[in-house]
Amino acid sequence: MATPEFPRSDPASPEFWDMRYRAAFTPWDAGAVPARLRDFVAGHPPAGPVLVPGCGTGHDVRFLAEAGFEVLGVDFSAAAIAAAATVAGPFVSRLRQGDFFGHGLDGPWAMVYERAFLCSLHRRRWPDWSRRVAGLLVPGGLLAGFFFFGDGERGPPYPLASQAELDALLAGAFERSEDLAVEESIPVFAKRERWQVWRRRG
Repeated sequence: MATPEFPRSDPASPEFWDMRYRAAFTPWDAGAVPARLRDFVAGHPPAGPVLVPGCGTGHDVRFLAEAGFEVLGVDFSAAAIAAAATVAGPFVSRLRQGDFFGHGLDGPWAMVYERAFLCSLHRRRWPDWSRRVAGLLVPGGLLAGFFFFGDGERGPPYPLASQAELDALLAGAFERSEDLAVEESIPVFAKRERWQVWRRRG
């Protein structure tokens, strides 16, 4: 798909994402549930509420809801939530327009699912993201999902430079319990992401 021409806007603003969802230009969105998430859910029965920040079109939210999880998908883009509402079907109440860094999401949460949210944030927000995730999760809660690695300063998506960079963000409050290669990725993430699970220290 050719990249449409968009007016200049800040990726930290909802308007940046609204324009792309309204144009149906979402190359970061697989439009399907990743195999690694399916495998994880098969081995982890629901243990408490799950938060999906930057839920986009909501395919993973619906999958988790269908699997019996008490899940909430949140996105600050109204256009993303509108797109997700068409996917969510009977689970539309599991969607909310809102700011991950704002009020009203204090849980407590047993899991935060990461899928292309961290890499949508400028690096200057990453310490805020780390503190926010740690603050939302109960002791023993899980941060589980996909982490994007690579070179390059421009974004989004903004890649982690190395595992050491992710460790520096998380290791103080979390312990990594799983680190797996991702065999199927959409082109923008191909060969540059890993599935990881981090457990909140007590």
